Amino acid sequence: MARTIQQISFPAPMRPSLKRVAAYARVSSGKDAMLHSLSAQVSYYSALIQKHTGWLYCGVYADEAFTGTKDSRDGFQSLLAECRAGNIDMVITKSISRFARNTVTLLETVRELKALGVDVYFEEQNIHTMSADGELMMTILASYAQEESRSASENQKWRIRRGFERGELVNLRFLFGYKIEKGRVTVDPEKAAVVREVFRRALEGESLTSLAIDLNRRGFTGVLGGKWNSMRIREMLSNEKYLGNALLQKQYRNNHLEKKEIPNRGELPQYYAEGTHEAIIDQAAFDAAQELLAGITENSPIKRPRRRSAFTSMITCTVCGRNYKRCTGGKRHFWNCPTAVQTDLPSCGTSQIPEKLLYDLAAQVLGLAQFDEGVFLERVKGIDALPDKTLVFHFKDGSTAERHWEHISRAKSWTPEMKEIARQRALAQRRGEKWQEP
Repeated sequence: MARTIQQISFPAPMRPSLKRVAAYARVSSGKDAMLHSLSAQVSYYSALIQKHTGWLYCGVYADEAFTGTKDSRDGFQSLLAECRAGNIDMVITKSISRFARNTVTLLETVRELKALGVDVYFEEQNIHTMSADGELMMTILASYAQEESRSASENQKWRIRRGFERGELVNLRFLFGYKIEKGRVTVDPEKAAVVREVFRRALEGESLTSLAIDLNRRGFTGVLGGKWNSMRIREMLSNEKYLGNALLQKQYRNNHLEKKEIPNRGELPQYYAEGTHEAIIDQAAFDAAQELLAGITENSPIKRPRRRSAFTSMITCTVCGRNYKRCTGGKRHFWNCPTAVQTDLPSCGTSQIPEKLLYDLAAQVLGLAQFDEGVFLERVKGIDALPDKTLVFHFKDGSTAERHWEHISRAKSWTPEMKEIARQRALAQRRGEKWQEP
């Protein structure tokens, strides 16, 4: 019997897939030393990930001058978006306090990533969140980090309040008419002349709106680059700092987590310090300006409080960067860029959007049968309005949706029923009869 020999070929072993790894770094100050530290962290993590044979480098996400108690960090949100898209398997960060100092935010984020199969490794504490005891240790250490943040915040508040008690200009960084460098306040001659001009013209009877329009036309901007309006002119005329004095602790931070500035209505003591810096306006002009403002307030008509819409501060013009405002024409409402309707500014070329159309488009992108304000505010971060009648909806989870819209002519929007009602109404008017809607 002939011998049969057959070569057996084994399939080539599959190469293990690389683990996709990214890193996150953060510093809470924009000072040069901190920025140098951030650069060093980015370089360190880039080298660490790329030299590991089993890892695929997916970038280093970083934030500068953002506190870890807030989750509105751009780099942090970009990292989460990539994780949700399934593009990252593991995240490396220096410590729990770098990732988040808010215990609730930390646990919610880590649990979400854990459900997505994304491991977070904290180098300093040597904790992997995917491990059995990782969450327990992380919860304990995160509580310490949050308490450390609260303690640091209280120490900072104590320092600032002691400065107020001594009459020091603590945390004064910007003021039109002055140059402020390293705590030293000096008069800016060019802008100080504008301040004196505004006081003089206001006392001569010129309206605040007229003054704002003139400053914008002449190319003067606010201290942070914004446009002038009547409210900003009023704030200038009522600011005691132009006398060389300072009312200290006008606002305060609500807590160490949200850090919102709240007007001080008597919750904390205020201090009026005189002669803290060089004056621009004399006492007589300032007192006359306060009498003028009091008269304007007393004689102004009482306005009803305006209802805040779900779209307020949500729609941004991509041409000029301003937020759309609600306009009314007859019984219909529209949203329009202020630049497009103000005659003293060049038009940005955008179109007004019917409010009903906005409701319909928002419901579409949210997958709802009809618009729900609560769902909209919970899920939508903002809307970009493009000149080509395109709206880009930005969601809080990092995703986007685009919708193109067109104005519908009145003739096309009428149904046969609507046309018949209009015909019957016209016939009744011709016969002199009183028309009643069916």
